[in-house]
Amino acid sequence: MSNNLVLQGTITSISDVQQGESKAGKAWKKTGFAVETKGDYPKTVYFTVFGEEKVDNLLKFNKVGQFVDVSFNAESREYNGKFYTDLQAWKIFTATNDNVEKVDEFHKVPDDGMPF
Repeated sequence: MSNNLVLQGTITSISDVQQGESKAGKAWKKTGFAVETKGDYPKTVYFTVFGEEKVDNLLKFNKVGQFVDVSFNAESREYNGKFYTDLQAWKIFTATNDNVEKVDEFHKVPDDGMPF
């Protein structure tokens, strides 16, 4: 199974940083951010970032309104018969114009007018 999932879009919000201490006494830090995709049917996708270095890099190098490529892993966990999904970002780059054209082409509506 491949974990090379990538989404391209504009950062629309960055959440406040959360910090704490694990049961083992280790400090932790996490945050999240929302990205809106392009195309005829834009979607908002929320990613989490865990770990001091990743959180610090997100806040240092990214801002709301920036167009980015997000590499991420998807993970679901079951709790009391319900599943919860987390999209964990591990790499965020400013998108280039070459990539924008590819994404726009991918989101084109087929000739039959149906969006799927």
